[in-house]
Amino acid sequence: MTTQTIRFLQRGAVREIGDAPATRTVLQHLREDALCTGTKEGCAEGDCGACTAVIGELDASGALALKAVNACIQFLPTLDSRALFTVEDLRGADGALHPVQQALVDCHGSQCGFCTPGFVMSLWALYHQHPRDAGPPSRDEIAAALSGNLCRCTGYRPIVDAGQRMFEYPRPPFDADAITQQLTALKRAQTFEYHASDSSGPHTFHAPVTRAEFARLRAAHPNARLLAGSTDVGLWVTKQFRDLGDVLYIGNVDELKTIERDAQTLTIGAAASLEDAYAALAADYPELAELWTRFASRPIRNAGTLGGNVANGSPIGDSMPALIALNAELVLQKADKTRTMRLDAFYLGYQKTALDAGEFVAAIRVPRPVAALRFRTYKVSKRYDQDISAVCAAFAIRLDESHRVTDARIAFGGMAATPKRAAQAEAALIGHEWNEATARTAMAALDADFQPLTDMRASSAYRAKVARNVLWRFYLETRPDAPLALAEVNAFAYGAHVEDAP
Repeated sequence: MTTQTIRFLQRGAVREIGDAPATRTVLQHLREDALCTGTKEGCAEGDCGACTAVIGELDASGALALKAVNACIQFLPTLDSRALFTVEDLRGADGALHPVQQALVDCHGSQCGFCTPGFVMSLWALYHQHPRDAGPPSRDEIAAALSGNLCRCTGYRPIVDAGQRMFEYPRPPFDADAITQQLTALKRAQTFEYHASDSSGPHTFHAPVTRAEFARLRAAHPNARLLAGSTDVGLWVTKQFRDLGDVLYIGNVDELKTIERDAQTLTIGAAASLEDAYAALAADYPELAELWTRFASRPIRNAGTLGGNVANGSPIGDSMPALIALNAELVLQKADKTRTMRLDAFYLGYQKTALDAGEFVAAIRVPRPVAALRFRTYKVSKRYDQDISAVCAAFAIRLDESHRVTDARIAFGGMAATPKRAAQAEAALIGHEWNEATARTAMAALDADFQPLTDMRASSAYRAKVARNVLWRFYLETRPDAPLALAEVNAFAYGAHVEDAP
């Protein structure tokens, strides 16, 4: 079989690789092949941030977009037609430190130094993304950019200080136009096919560039592993040592990254990143702002996709309760035929969905907001940032003029084998006035909806109590008489957690 080489930009030159396994990670390539050992290996699951690198790619307008990602779970073929930046790229031709690095030195933001290159790269991405005429970013903005970086021997205050100080130094040269031109020259007009062998035999990495070709390949190879941001599938390789077989990559299909609105519907392409998808969702539903910032970390949201989160069907995926509560539906495609399905009907069992062989999620459709809707989401976990939920809940009700509940949709993650609606609690609400008695009746009904498991994140009793309590909180925030503001019910009011918390 003829194969194409992986071509990407690194250290100002085009690199070509043709003999690496398709599931070799970017981190393995950096440390073992390119000998760029500034990037560190820590958790190998996209959690600690020691391996943070920055990917440069062309956005829909053809401009250069820089995104921090976890190199430990990104597969090498996904670099094709992109640029890779690591801490080795930052030092100037005269040997001077980059302002990000100098600020960390001056603010005493590093002790043992193992995690420091990852912090540097997250801050470097922020350095280039933050508008130059907007003044330094706020401490909350810096904390959000660093949500994927864990430091175990330094308080976060000096690191956040450095994030503000870095803008005070002279700006070093960075030729974005030259990089854009090089990436334009590398961009493929046809499907990228990479053939490689590993211990399990020969495999093919397919990376089409059009929706039609992606659909054709999916129908022709129904057993191929679909790959989007690799934030879940990557761990199958690094932690479970699984053989993925042939891979079908969605990350080069620009048609599936589109986000569109009309008067009734927000349509999010399956390949749109979680960061872009949540930005669009939060524009319509500001109530999603906290869930957006607490969903994994910035590098994970930069790489992962909303379509992948939905299609993988994890019972603890944070997107699904909110989408189910908002009555979202999926656009499913097989070859040239499409169908739609409500998201709450998509999950048939633990990580089992209604997808047919050769079919894929093409888009998520979310109804636009209406005035009568009361909507909230709540994530309960052991850490504020970058943690798996013990319970994730979403509530959406509609009230008539007399404050009677005319419709209710309640969904939970972490409470069952799938993301699931609370049918008994919904029935306890519909047709009744939205008051304390109704809320408490619905809270009691949750015990009939769920019998949650006990695991390392929480006990069954804890989950059941939390589910009742967040429904009570929803009532307090949305009750017709004197609803409570966010600051009155949220211990993590914005700005309160950035000084020293991870």
